[in-house]
Amino acid sequence: MSIKRFLISTAVVIGSVTTAVFAENYPYRSDALWVAVPDHADWLYETGDSAVIDIELYRYGVPAAGVTVNYTIGDDNLPDDKKGSVTLDGKGRGRVNIGTMNRPGFRDLRLGATVDGAATAHHVKVGFSPDKLRHFTGEPSDFDEFWQTALKEDAKYPLEYTIEPVEKYTTDKMKCFLVKLSLDASGRHMWGYLFIPKGAGRYPAVLCPPGAGVKTIKEPLYHRYYGEGGMIRAEIEIHGCHPELSEEEFAALRKEKGDYLNFGLENPDTYYMKDVYLGCRRFLDLLTSLPEWDGRNLFTQGGSQGGALAITTAALDPRVTACVANHPALSDMTGYLGDKTGGHPHHFRKNRNDATPAKIRTLEMFDVINFAKRLECPVRMTWGFNDNTCPPTTSYEVYNVITAPKHALITPVNEHWTSSSTERAHFDWLKTQVR
Repeated sequence: MSIKRFLISTAVVIGSVTTAVFAENYPYRSDALWVAVPDHADWLYETGDSAVIDIELYRYGVPAAGVTVNYTIGDDNLPDDKKGSVTLDGKGRGRVNIGTMNRPGFRDLRLGATVDGAATAHHVKVGFSPDKLRHFTGEPSDFDEFWQTALKEDAKYPLEYTIEPVEKYTTDKMKCFLVKLSLDASGRHMWGYLFIPKGAGRYPAVLCPPGAGVKTIKEPLYHRYYGEGGMIRAEIEIHGCHPELSEEEFAALRKEKGDYLNFGLENPDTYYMKDVYLGCRRFLDLLTSLPEWDGRNLFTQGGSQGGALAITTAALDPRVTACVANHPALSDMTGYLGDKTGGHPHHFRKNRNDATPAKIRTLEMFDVINFAKRLECPVRMTWGFNDNTCPPTTSYEVYNVITAPKHALITPVNEHWTSSSTERAHFDWLKTQVR
């Protein structure tokens, strides 16, 4: 196993964002620019070490000399517990010692300033012995029994789907099809775009589950290099929503289904995500039924909720031979009950009194942590430190419990995103797993 850290040998350049919104490090056409450089190049410390961060602020590329930067500090995704301010020198530079942690975790330095009447903000997280992070969520004693029963019941329904060609996403090197996969006799189903390389060969297959939300299958050709590069790829949705619906129709569906991660939370058998987990696994039946599949190589790959589903699907089906997950959601979901951050969708963050024993049991039954423990295929993960949606704490916790062969690409500067080059590197890594 290896952990590959993404390092920038000079300054780590980080763009500003509007106050209280931390979505991108390089905002489009921003007047303000932050530079934040921890005194450890990999942004990692041991518990007991002090972390010092040099900061710079520019407006229009001109140093914000004499500007006061107010800051607060708190643990990963938890409330501030320390505050202060620093006045930038004539070159727009300042320094903040954020202290240390006495237990493994992350500290978040949250910065804010007003330059010429314009407010700007940023944050930067650093880790303290995160390789020793351990999850809070428990594991139900009947976890394996529950899922074995669910898989047996699901197997009683035969594989049924419709398929039709989609010319607008077909290229000179791959064919595209729209598939509608039936989940059971009640009429529930999922949709997906299926990309198959042109030619007479047989190919590895990749399942790509979606990120969170009720929405169309976004940018179906973004990963076209899979199909054009010799892999079958299924880009799927999970809510039974035809991907060609209008935005108005999706807006109506979001009103109906937008809170789906809380639907049926009182019982594992009624939880919304049970059908999702099983439906993703059923898509593997579709992929392996294709005459173009090579009969050996079956992969899962996704980010955020899709990263979670890549892991759960791989754990539920031993046919999966490799798994790629970006910052997986649904991980250590009861974490806030342990006075630490929890994973997306951040259950009980605002109201811990809502954590009934029944809901806790359900979340434990669906927590990625408990699936990651059971992975047997090689795994590649990537995550950033500045992510508030799927915080680095929970990504480390997932990675730390994996006993299968594993590889991590850690990109500290990343918020809740991955670059095009990182995505392409997943494809390159999967090619090394082809047997």
